[in-house]
Amino acid sequence: MNNWTMKSVISATIALMLPFGAVKAQKIFRDWPLGTDPAAIGTYVANHYTGSQFASFGASTPAESIIYPEVCTWYGAFQVARATKNKDLLEKLVGRFDPLMAQSESLVPKADNIEHSVFGAVPIELYMRTNQNRYLSLGQPFADQQWDLPESLRPEQQKYSTMGLSWQTRMWVDDMYMITLLQVQAFRATANKKYVENAAREMVAYLDALQQPNGLFYHAQDAPFFWGRGNGLAAAGMTELLSELPLDNPNRSRILDSYKKLMAGIKPYQDKGYMWHELIDEPDAWVETSATGMFTFAMIVGVKKGWLDEKEYGPIAKNTWISLVKYINEAGDIKEVCENTGKKNNKQYYLDRRRLTGDLHGQAAILWCAAALLAN
Repeated sequence: MNNWTMKSVISATIALMLPFGAVKAQKIFRDWPLGTDPAAIGTYVANHYTGSQFASFGASTPAESIIYPEVCTWYGAFQVARATKNKDLLEKLVGRFDPLMAQSESLVPKADNIEHSVFGAVPIELYMRTNQNRYLSLGQPFADQQWDLPESLRPEQQKYSTMGLSWQTRMWVDDMYMITLLQVQAFRATANKKYVENAAREMVAYLDALQQPNGLFYHAQDAPFFWGRGNGLAAAGMTELLSELPLDNPNRSRILDSYKKLMAGIKPYQDKGYMWHELIDEPDAWVETSATGMFTFAMIVGVKKGWLDEKEYGPIAKNTWISLVKYINEAGDIKEVCENTGKKNNKQYYLDRRRLTGDLHGQAAILWCAAALLAN
């Protein structure tokens, strides 16, 4: 069965499962070609996720503790469940958590660094879906501890803390999503503005350090390369923050300007197949789907919220989604995903990263896009 036949089956079968009236979108995000319907694709990928084990970075072995791509995927599946009003999917996602606590508590990470702390976004989401305080009691401390100082700090951590930033700051572009998601989730759950104010202050520091005149971001100051997924995480982080940041926040205009600058900056580097590459400015680098998905998510939300011109960016977002789903195989796994990648001052290092299928960085991006396309 080829990809398009598989997607036809998915569209026909899953569409019957969706509640009537669950899909609402503006004109540009309607009339999907066969096999590309966001509700069908999102539901299929989300259900595939609920049946999987907790995974290590790009590996088939169980994880030692929950890692951030798991959080990104879990969060994305929740958004699909909400957008489609799919109670069965929601129950599966909620049910995935309690055994983690009851039988495998060691899988819950410590709040000792950015990649671990973002775990708190999941129980906070569970609180918002179930209204059970036990979930908030678990998740909120992860957000608080990003600013509450531990007993001992390294000199660099102390420096960032005295600047009003999180002591977990490390100035990697990836952090622009991980810190933001956790703090924004805490704001959504509690309405306490300190969380989005923390996130906005942190975001501006990263913008100052990493965004270049062309709108793109270096992976880090000592890794001056326009890594695709890193820029995708920056785009997604600004999108999540701007979706919640009050209009009167003094940092809002700066963050919105930087978001628009990035969206304009990536446009010239999209290839003829509507995809972006492992290194954005390297046309001979391989096509990379997690970056492409994250940029698409950011554009979809930007068009829907009026941050971006619909006539200019709407067709790009729609065509990219249609292209992106061609990379999903029959199992519901997306191909051509860059493996977990730390920073390195070596261009070839990025070009030589393994190209994985089903890695959660890519699964997450598909779910974010589907949910955004379906959101009112």
